[in-house]
Amino acid sequence: MIRNSETVGEPQIAIRARGLAKDYDHRPVLRAIELDVNAGESILLRGSNGAGKTTLLRCLASSVRPTAGAVWWFGNRVTDDPSLRRMIGMVAHESRLYPQLSLRENLMLAARLYSVDQPGRQADRLLDETGMAAHANRRPADVSRGMRQRISVARTLIHQPRILLLDEPFSGLDSAGRGWLRQQLATLRQQGRTLCVVTHDEAGADGLWDRAVLLQDGRLRETGSLPAAADGKRVRRTVGEGAVA
Repeated sequence: MIRNSETVGEPQIAIRARGLAKDYDHRPVLRAIELDVNAGESILLRGSNGAGKTTLLRCLASSVRPTAGAVWWFGNRVTDDPSLRRMIGMVAHESRLYPQLSLRENLMLAARLYSVDQPGRQADRLLDETGMAAHANRRPADVSRGMRQRISVARTLIHQPRILLLDEPFSGLDSAGRGWLRQQLATLRQQGRTLCVVTHDEAGADGLWDRAVLLQDGRLRETGSLPAAADGKRVRRTVGEGAVA
């Protein structure tokens, strides 16, 4: 793994942002964001509509270039190096599925892009786990919003990223889908994955996060710890570089 000689990152810090700012048309959306997320930690990102939560997630994922500042993943300053991209998985508010491909083909394409072994087998595994196997050969436009959301989450997980950034992942899901996603997030948490999530369904996400941060006026503010999981357990292990949990 490439290390940056001027890094301020630390291997036990999964995400570090320093002086992160983003302007659109000379309008500041993010202002000097300072954020550390420990390896294996789960945080909830709060803020009003239009506060810039999606912009922040995209900057942390390196899908949007910040106006100023820098981001590190596990001590590596984020660059365009493809080898670093395997660390990150992001569920965007929109599904971003390729409309001309079937659901299975979308998963297989994602697996191939990340050089996952046996892409067809991994796609079939995730289709089974998401309850979408019967719809594998349908295209995104032919299934419901909730079904597309399940596939979006599955696509994000296919290369087993160490960091997951999720923008409104419960959006469009019915009660069964929300239960499925909640179980997925609980499992990822137990595996030691690092989670940073934006959601308006805080009741559905109750007990899944270590702490919350509030984005207000372009700056982050700590809002305290969140309730422990219902079973009172927080058994986690840090996923090592290249490890498969």
